[in-house]
Order: sequence, then C-alpha cells, then structure tokens
Amino acid sequence: MIQEKHSGKRGFFGSPANIVLVGFLAIGGYFLLAEYGAHMIPFLPWRLLLACPLMHLFMHHGHHGTDHQANPGDHGDHKEGAT
Repeated sequence: MIQEKHSGKRGFFGSPANIVLVGFLAIGGYFLLAEYGAHMIPFLPWRLLLACPLMHLFMHHGHHGTDHQANPGDHGDHKEGAT
C-alpha cells in the first residue's frame, strides 16, 4: 500500500478565517447595495435624462466632424452591394 502525502496546502475555504472574511464581505456588500439603492432610486429619472446628452456626446466620436455630402460616392463603412 502506498500512502499519499499531503503537502499541507489547503484551498481558500480551508481556513476558518477566510470563511468568516467571505461572510463579512457578503453582508457588507448587501448593505452597501441596499443603502445605495435607497438613496439613488429617487434620482433615477434625472440620471436617465442625463444619459441622453452624454450618450450623444460620446457615441458620435467616430464621425470626426467630416462633411458626408462632400464625397457622395463614399458611403463610409457600407460595402458595395450590401443591404
């Protein structure tokens, strides 16, 4: 019979201190999200209205202010024959 030797290394959850740490992090995360939500939900409509101009500002970065009417044959990223 061959006996297997354990190297003494345990996983992350092998230590009671790590299990307690994960428990405290889970409880703290729950309360953080619960309190954050209680304070931010009244401002949700205003955040959605603010998102519109911000998306307009940041989503048009690919246009680079070029005049698309200057080159009528240029269709940008569209390939010939594609629908």
